[in-house]
Amino acid sequence: MVNCNVKEEEGLTSELYSNHINSLQEGYESTLKGFEADGILIHSGSEACYFADDKTINFNAYGHYLHWIPVDKPDQFLLFIPGKNSKYFQVVPSDYWYDQTVRCAEWVEDHIQIIRIKAVNEIRPHIMNLKLCYLGPNADLARSLDISASNINPFKIISSLDFQRAYKTQYEILQIKNANKLALLGHQAAKACFLENGNEYDIHMAYLKACNILENECPYTNIVALGEKSAILHYQIKRKGNAKKDKVLLIDAGCRVNGYASDITRTYVKENVDRTFRDLLTGMEQIERTLVALVKPKMSYPDLHFAALEKIANLLIDLSICSGSVDDLIEREVPHLFMPHGVGHLLGIQVHDVGGHQKDKTGACTEPPDSSPTLRNTRIMAKDMVFTIEPGCYFIPMLIEPQRNTEKGKLINWELITQLYRCGGVRIEDNILVTNEGSENLTRQFE
Repeated sequence: MVNCNVKEEEGLTSELYSNHINSLQEGYESTLKGFEADGILIHSGSEACYFADDKTINFNAYGHYLHWIPVDKPDQFLLFIPGKNSKYFQVVPSDYWYDQTVRCAEWVEDHIQIIRIKAVNEIRPHIMNLKLCYLGPNADLARSLDISASNINPFKIISSLDFQRAYKTQYEILQIKNANKLALLGHQAAKACFLENGNEYDIHMAYLKACNILENECPYTNIVALGEKSAILHYQIKRKGNAKKDKVLLIDAGCRVNGYASDITRTYVKENVDRTFRDLLTGMEQIERTLVALVKPKMSYPDLHFAALEKIANLLIDLSICSGSVDDLIEREVPHLFMPHGVGHLLGIQVHDVGGHQKDKTGACTEPPDSSPTLRNTRIMAKDMVFTIEPGCYFIPMLIEPQRNTEKGKLINWELITQLYRCGGVRIEDNILVTNEGSENLTRQFE
């Protein structure tokens, strides 16, 4: 007997997916108007091998294809033609070396016409006499299907679709929520493992086991950093040595559900951690919650970033890590040394989702401020956008040490900084949905 809750969720997913497909149909029809093409062929991508090797690189399907079809497999195609039902060409090669099974949820089959074929070239009869636009990473394949060079990933089409992806349908929001719910199981297991003196490898494996996923199913490589390594923003090593002496864990890890990612960071400490660092963690957790509370439609995302830098400056002063006024620190870009990344990014099918700098469908961009060139999102907030908020504070010698004999350096407590280097850093990250009046925290609601 199927669990009633499972059946209800599948029914809801099916209904929301149907609405999602209708929304995509309307959006694509609008995008294609005025463009000389009968339709759009979206390709998931092709498998590639490492140089001089027959080992394939871990495959990730193209985002605009996944926007339609939650099947992360190579050489799958979605054909969109205005006024007609879209078609999914499910390519399943005959093979005895590898299992080529394509698993597709029933609710996808309920709302998308599926045409099963054994090879890419079997698409030809279905697209003959059509002038198509190709979206995908394999231009050679597009040319082999007689698609003109001007219609391969045209800037006008890509820009419009990238811009629209920031606005999530209810189907997409549900998938991101479920991805958050699942990832938090892993974060809880990771915390428990850390407090039991597990090393980075142990913590990483505990996360995967709790989420019931393989490493290649993660939306990005898990960041599992102990001690001073937590100051390396995208730390990738999973050390296996004794970890009893390590007092800080920073874990940045998410999950993927039906193509949609969560992206969550937590920092945990043991009882005997440096007192100033413990106070820093408490302060950063409060800053993150305060930033979430600021979110509302029509707010500029860079304004949120600048608010984060101001609050971090204030915290640095309160903890005697820096001296002077908040204005002094901001003017000299001191907080930027401690948070060298942006406060967040758009989130969806891709972890760092597309269109973060776009200001309209034409592809025109709002560049990040000169003081924060790594800020990935410069959009104006609007209902149904989803993004991360992830303020951080790190003690990174390569950024801080060059300031010892500068004007910035006069504002830094060098004795305390030297003490804090071994602690690494703090980052707190939640996934946020913009609502009519403010925001919904898609992460905290499951903690």
